[in-house]
Amino acid sequence: MSDSTERDERHLARMQRKKAVIDERIANSPNECGLLLVLTGNGKGKSSSAFGMLARALGHGMQCGVVQFIKGRNSTGEELFFRRFPEQVRYHVMGEGFTWETQDRQRDIAAAQAAWAVSRQLLQDPGVQFVVLDELNIALKHGYLDLDQVLSDIQARPPMQHVIVTGRAAKPEMIELADTVTEMGMLKHAFQAGIRAQKGVEL
Repeated sequence: MSDSTERDERHLARMQRKKAVIDERIANSPNECGLLLVLTGNGKGKSSSAFGMLARALGHGMQCGVVQFIKGRNSTGEELFFRRFPEQVRYHVMGEGFTWETQDRQRDIAAAQAAWAVSRQLLQDPGVQFVVLDELNIALKHGYLDLDQVLSDIQARPPMQHVIVTGRAAKPEMIELADTVTEMGMLKHAFQAGIRAQKGVEL
């Protein structure tokens, strides 16, 4: 028997064992419910991941809502794209720019509270199946919103509604409440080399 044939047989046996384990786990996970996903960390890709899932939800014909808390001064590629689907996506850009741009805490608080009022409408609507709360973690980090109220509103949402919360520095209480948490780590970023944000990548 050649080395290649032996390797192929070992691979087949390993994959068969792996399939049996995964099939058993799927069989033992029959429940379906709305999920809370938190995307946090200092690395790039939190909002990008959320909007990728939003595209997936649209593909399944789901009714969706988006509230952007901090971003807002300039249109992003995702906003320009998802606004093409007004019958499926309620898209709300509620921020006035990053905090180092606005430099006005009271104005930022007012913007965040207005954004949460819109978020609550989405979270209370059983017809909305998928909600993205983009940069909500930043609003909570700066104390613009009452954390207990936010968590309570998320918990009280319709049972099959999925919610994605993005932004670095997620609160421990948000992480505890979440079903799935991903922390994006940064190993290297073009901005460190003096390259500004690029359309289609960051914008």
